[in-house]
Amino acid sequence: MAKEIGGEFHTAPIVDQNSRPGAITRLIIFVIVLTGAAIVFAIFRDRLGDPFLLGMLGVLAMIGVGYLFATAIGFVQVAPRSSADELSKSFVDSMADGLLVTDAKGRILYANRAYATMTGATSAADIKSVEALLSDNAEAAPVVDRLTAGLRDGQPGDGEFRLSQPLRPGGEAGARWYRLWARVFQAPGHRQPLAAWQLSDISVERAEQERFFLDLQKAIDHLDHAPAGFFAADAEGRVTYVNATLAEWLGIDLASFIPGGLGLPEIVAGDGMALIQAVKADPGTARNAVIDLDLATVRGEVLPVRFLHRVTASRDGSPGTTRTIVLNRTAGDDSSAHLRASEVRFTRFFNSTPMAIAGLDADGRILRTNAPFLSLFSSVVDRDAVDRNVRLDTVIHERDRAAFEAALAKAREHQADIVPIDTVLPDDEERHMRFYVNAVVDGATGEAGEEAAIVYAVETTEQKALEAQMAQSQKMQAVGQLAGGIAHDFNNVLTAIIMASDLLLANHRPSDPSFPDIMNIKQNANRAASLVRQLLAFSRRQTLRPEVLNLTDVLADLRMLLSRLVGNEVTLRIEHGRDLWPVKADLGQFEQVIVNLAVNARDAMPDGGTLTVRTGNVAAAECERYGYRELPQGDFVVIEVEDTGTGIAAEALRKIFEPFFTTKEVGKGTGLGLSMVYGIIKQTGGFIFCDSEVGTGTVFRIFLPRHVAAARPAAEAGAAAAEEPAAQAAPAPQPQNRDLSGSATVLLVEDEDAVRMGSVRALSSRGYQVHEAASGVEALEVFDSLDGKVDIVVSDVVMPEMDGPTLLRELRKRQADIRFIFVSGYAEDAFAKNLPSDAQFGFLPKPFSLKQLATVVKEMLEKPAPPPAG
Repeated sequence: MAKEIGGEFHTAPIVDQNSRPGAITRLIIFVIVLTGAAIVFAIFRDRLGDPFLLGMLGVLAMIGVGYLFATAIGFVQVAPRSSADELSKSFVDSMADGLLVTDAKGRILYANRAYATMTGATSAADIKSVEALLSDNAEAAPVVDRLTAGLRDGQPGDGEFRLSQPLRPGGEAGARWYRLWARVFQAPGHRQPLAAWQLSDISVERAEQERFFLDLQKAIDHLDHAPAGFFAADAEGRVTYVNATLAEWLGIDLASFIPGGLGLPEIVAGDGMALIQAVKADPGTARNAVIDLDLATVRGEVLPVRFLHRVTASRDGSPGTTRTIVLNRTAGDDSSAHLRASEVRFTRFFNSTPMAIAGLDADGRILRTNAPFLSLFSSVVDRDAVDRNVRLDTVIHERDRAAFEAALAKAREHQADIVPIDTVLPDDEERHMRFYVNAVVDGATGEAGEEAAIVYAVETTEQKALEAQMAQSQKMQAVGQLAGGIAHDFNNVLTAIIMASDLLLANHRPSDPSFPDIMNIKQNANRAASLVRQLLAFSRRQTLRPEVLNLTDVLADLRMLLSRLVGNEVTLRIEHGRDLWPVKADLGQFEQVIVNLAVNARDAMPDGGTLTVRTGNVAAAECERYGYRELPQGDFVVIEVEDTGTGIAAEALRKIFEPFFTTKEVGKGTGLGLSMVYGIIKQTGGFIFCDSEVGTGTVFRIFLPRHVAAARPAAEAGAAAAEEPAAQAAPAPQPQNRDLSGSATVLLVEDEDAVRMGSVRALSSRGYQVHEAASGVEALEVFDSLDGKVDIVVSDVVMPEMDGPTLLRELRKRQADIRFIFVSGYAEDAFAKNLPSDAQFGFLPKPFSLKQLATVVKEMLEKPAPPPAG
């Protein structure tokens, strides 16, 4: 059935109950009006007479004729319809897909002819709704139920289903595929929304998809079993596809292969990635390249291959995907096997050598390179270098190009004199290079493309860093030895001054006029002793008393002191690491380190700022992320002292740990603070580094080794546990006025006359019988002259002819249980390692006062005698 509209024909709908909205209502009104008029005429016929009625009929007839005329010319329309409505209806009526419209109660308002044809309906009475047609069909019911539920919520939806038999009875036999689409919409004249169902037969489309899928499967099968390998990779170098041939060569299990899960560097051996990454395409283009390299198999073997490599680049120049055909260079006929094996060996040798190699023409332009060369100079040299006529001197610093040109000139003249050229990269002066320019034996004739020289290059950045580190270490060691020697002599002078002051104070009352002057002498001597301790700390010869520390507790105790030191303008933050490992260090010296760094940070923030002290554990695997060459692999506890101050310039940063170097104004710093910090940390076995940026701030990082308690035998552990309560008990307080006198015989050995004289007077005034000696040899003579009747020996460590440790060993041969006290300005550890393991002795660090000397002698005499050796 067809209907003509505007000279065109379209298929008329089989059901259309909404073509003239309001027509039925108008018809009913018209019928009621006519019926009412007839009743009026019947009632008033007798009263009004025939002439009146005939007149009224004439008037009504004229009105009717006028209405018909107005309707005919289009002036009056019963159901007006716009051209847009006609266009929409024409489109819907002519659709190839079935369309059905139902109201909220499921009643059918519209069904186009295609829906009737598709469902086999021949009349309006045969039209069924989608639910009635498919809800009982097990194959289509899930889709229909889902769409119906969505329509109730006002949600559109679609779905596909397969029927073993077509919806239209008597149609082409066989399974059919359908697509069902549904949505709700609001229509004029209807209070509730209507539902639109669209049904399409997509069997042909599905058949085309199946055919395309089969063709694709065949193509993949052909690609998988091709005699060449093939893989595809994304812009990041992740392999997204690999064919079966290449997977077999490499030993990859395709069943477990995940696209993107394998990186190209994992299958490329040696420096082959440098050859691949050197192939770059221009923006918006693709580029092909032939690359000879080795692939690494899963079994750890090396497979020589040839890449037919294609790379792409986007319009903005960023790398795109790559497609690569892989040829196995070990396969071929036997006649060329020897030649091919030689080629593979040379390529492998050429690309696997740790030295970068490049061939140059007579003008210094790059003709060819190996993989390490591309990797080393990737920022300048790539596989396009030959086409772009790149000169090698572009990777040499400008100040060294003259030397390179001279070496190249010698190579052009076939001179075999090879002179290394040390230089740095033009764009990164921290990277050092060494070039060797070698002449080609057969030489160049000057023609384009011929090699005139072979250049070998190696990076020497690490070597230069080690050389600088060694030079700095030697300089610091020399300065340390000088500082230690000065400190030793200075300690003797200070000891004599302090002891002389004590002797004077013993003979003067506080009311004497000279008493304040003597006190001033002693106080300044003590200040000088503090400077000496800093020198000894830098030279790592000071006396340390290491103990196991919990840095969380140490910093918590230091918080109040640090707050007072930094002042109100600086905000102090202490961030404690969780589960901090113990360390072994001298508590007093560690506190001095933190205080010194805090004071320096305060001085670097004159306008205020933030000082942060944080701690944390650093496992051995995490050491590399700090980037410090001197930091070895190991477990450390890191202490960071960070400020937001002015920062330190790069040229000053290299010297901050040197003694007497300071950035402060004259009179405001000795230059020993950071050198003391450096010495304490080094003597403790740790490391200290400084990172700073001018205008941003500075951070000092201290790495102290993690302390792990040594395992002890069960018997010792039990004894230690039994003694632990006693060890933890508070020490008994020493009496304020302790009796330091005695009557023992003391042999005093000291090569410094002023110190020896003061010590003799100090001990003699306490009642001791003192015999003095100026050296170890003289002490043995005095000991022998007294027939060994010596209760205690007080000896300096560093003396001419015979030092203190040697004297102790000789005296132990004569008297095994001799009591011995060492006096030295150096650390106890500096000489204790030279003593027998069973030696027992006391130690008195220089400079010392009279009271300190008498106290150490008294305590040593009161101790039980050491057991005989052997």
